[in-house]
Amino acid sequence: MSILQDLESRGLINQVTDREGLENYLQENKMTLYCGFDPTADSLHIGHLLPITMLKRFQKEGHRPIALIGGGTGMIGDPSGRNTERSLNETEVVFEYTEKIKNQMEKLLDFGQGEVPVVARNNHDWLGKMTIIDFLRDYGKHFSVNYMLAKESVSARIEEGISYTEFSYMILQSLDFQKLYTEENCALQIGGSDQWGNITAGMELIRRMRDDEEEVNVFGLTVPLITKADGTKFGKTAGGAIWLDPEKTSPYEFYQFWINTDDRDVIKFLKYFTFLSKEEITELEEEVENRPEKRVAPRRLAEEMTKWVHSEEALEQAQKITEALFSGDLKQLSIAEIEQGFKDVPTYTTGKEEIGLVDLLVNAKISSSKRQAREDIKNGAIYINGERQQDVSHTISSEDRIEDKVTIIRRGKKKYFLIQYT
Repeated sequence: MSILQDLESRGLINQVTDREGLENYLQENKMTLYCGFDPTADSLHIGHLLPITMLKRFQKEGHRPIALIGGGTGMIGDPSGRNTERSLNETEVVFEYTEKIKNQMEKLLDFGQGEVPVVARNNHDWLGKMTIIDFLRDYGKHFSVNYMLAKESVSARIEEGISYTEFSYMILQSLDFQKLYTEENCALQIGGSDQWGNITAGMELIRRMRDDEEEVNVFGLTVPLITKADGTKFGKTAGGAIWLDPEKTSPYEFYQFWINTDDRDVIKFLKYFTFLSKEEITELEEEVENRPEKRVAPRRLAEEMTKWVHSEEALEQAQKITEALFSGDLKQLSIAEIEQGFKDVPTYTTGKEEIGLVDLLVNAKISSSKRQAREDIKNGAIYINGERQQDVSHTISSEDRIEDKVTIIRRGKKKYFLIQYT
């Protein structure tokens, strides 16, 4: 099975220019390809993982991927897929974001390793040196206004208004493709479905700037927009975006996102994001159809993704936290694991003096009143570090503190509260 056939079987091709020509080129050549990532935040999020996996899939087949960090284009802003003008970040902020994203990419794609190492480039290296005269004379002359207005990324914004800054983004991205084609023999650009206009514009620029009669073999390929069966946006939760930075989204939260994947989506996501074989994915599909309550496929998806993006150790930690929450055996968790697992639960800070459980429940707003607190305790609704406590006279002491720093109180089946001590 060729790489394009594998991508098609996984549903990873949305559009491709000259499908037959690309197939023939890949059979006869080892290709250099690229995908661009603009530094619009200080971290990548899981929406970036699809094009990243594409680079990795081509690398596994012996092709040479380039991860292009948009240190230059990130200062302009891509209008694709947006209804309003993007806010411009300060130069220092873009540089900071660029470095952070490069570090993340290096981990995900193993720069400089393997038989065909992934190469990192920053388009600020050439865009930052260009004068406005160079830009207009050498590149702008190849783009008619009519051609640019016909592109969806521009036409969709005409009524609402688009600045010349964002209008010119297409030329800058086209320039990237032309630069990498000339200097790196890069013949394929990969991007999200909203990048089709920018990609084809880059191919057109390459052809227009050729002085000889030599045939130009350049191609574009887009991956599909990721949709969820329940209609909600992929990569978003009640807490916001799912980031790849463990400081923004902990490995436990990351693991939980994937393990809670809807049965209707899990096989599609296994095909999209993992490198499991077709045979293994078929077996997991049978599990979903015949034994969905076992959650075998979502668990495998969560394991593969957490291990890749974070590490084997982070996966084991996420699984440990998950098991502790399921079993109620919370004392086995370290402070670091508690901080991950209870990151978003209500927190109450107090001193280390002994305090009656009833008073603590009221002070921490776990129970609405002392009377309610006593009822909650007597009815068995209160758990301290996973153990039910039904003694209304119980006093919270050092024995109830994990590593002398926190106490975890649960009210009912799912309402957790974190008591921190100063």
